[in-house]
Amino acid sequence: MGSIYNAIINPIAWVFGKILDFLFMGLHAIGLGNIAIAIIVFTFLVKILMLPLTVKQSKMMKLNNIIMPEVRKIQDKYKDKRNDQEAMLKMQAETKAVYEKYGTSQMGGCIQMLIQFPILMAMYRVIQYIPMYVGQLKNLFINILTGTDGGIMNVSGYADIMAENFKMTGRMTNVDWGNIDSAVTAMNSFSADQWETLKSLFPAYAGVIAENQTKITEMNTFLTINVSQNPTFGLSIAVLIPILSGLSQYISVKVSQGNTQMDPDDPTAASMKMMTLFMPIMSAFIAFSVPAGLGVYWIATAVFQTILQVLVNRHYDKMGVDAIVAKNVERMNKKRAKNGLPPEKIAKNAVTNTKKLDSIEKSRQRVETLQAKKEANDKKMKEILSSTEYYKSAKPGSLAEKAGMVARYNEKNTKNTKK
Repeated sequence: MGSIYNAIINPIAWVFGKILDFLFMGLHAIGLGNIAIAIIVFTFLVKILMLPLTVKQSKMMKLNNIIMPEVRKIQDKYKDKRNDQEAMLKMQAETKAVYEKYGTSQMGGCIQMLIQFPILMAMYRVIQYIPMYVGQLKNLFINILTGTDGGIMNVSGYADIMAENFKMTGRMTNVDWGNIDSAVTAMNSFSADQWETLKSLFPAYAGVIAENQTKITEMNTFLTINVSQNPTFGLSIAVLIPILSGLSQYISVKVSQGNTQMDPDDPTAASMKMMTLFMPIMSAFIAFSVPAGLGVYWIATAVFQTILQVLVNRHYDKMGVDAIVAKNVERMNKKRAKNGLPPEKIAKNAVTNTKKLDSIEKSRQRVETLQAKKEANDKKMKEILSSTEYYKSAKPGSLAEKAGMVARYNEKNTKNTKK
């Protein structure tokens, strides 16, 4: 399974790595050779490339507002026939028909997720092992490790010295110091104290280490934060990275949900609500245990995703569900025509729009308010009709006087009946 995963992710990561390296060289040429800035710009470019997927996913969410109520009715229809294979086949056929009449399929949303997943994983890998993809940064480490005169790797017992003095944590616990790529990745997370230790261990190369360390630190520092190091609790501004990571992801999730109508009876609604809160909180905690550069990537991803999602949501809100369905059906009919099939008609109950969908809840609340007012007025009128004092003080010719006449007539008839 791992080999299949790597076979898919590695080529995408290689392409992204080349793009990031080219981007960093361009930024460095104009005096902005900074890893954090490169991550932010790189994330923006990838988000733009993924915009078509974002658009399709948003469109599917809009359609789900009218599709899911119909699907749930079908599910309720067959809920007591779960063990009946024939009934289940009918339920699947009816569900498929619902999606088809709106010009989409049950796999519509899943396909977008499947496409995005390897892209996101490849981006994560590039950011996680950024010295392996940014040539100018990696070369600075190579100058220390091998250099023109052999570097510290040429020192006898180098690997043992490094293993004994640098106890790495997290994903770098098993560093192969004899492997250049492994050593570069580990050294990229060195703290200031660890750099000083390295100089003391290899005094003959202290000057080379100091010269390249300065450049490495400059490339990795953004707003006084070293993005190659894990954020820590305290007064350091780096603590803002995890906080902003969680907050920005929460906002992004809420915006992506848009005006999606959640059925309170749907068991998935509660779990989705919980995940909306749980995932941002978890990302904030995880951001404390990974280099700040990953936190910057998460923040940039959430911010750009939010901006793009707002624009897409506005576009579809203005367009309306009717137009979305019409376009979907038109596209589907072109495919059907190629296969020699008759065109599919737009469902009558699809003639609606986003504003109507969004106002369903408000309409229900208005009906409840009017009903409550009516009940209050009826109660008040009964009190008025039962009050003889009120009728006595009523103005001649008024409605109250007439009501009083009716009340007195009823009282008189009641008394006569008792006699």
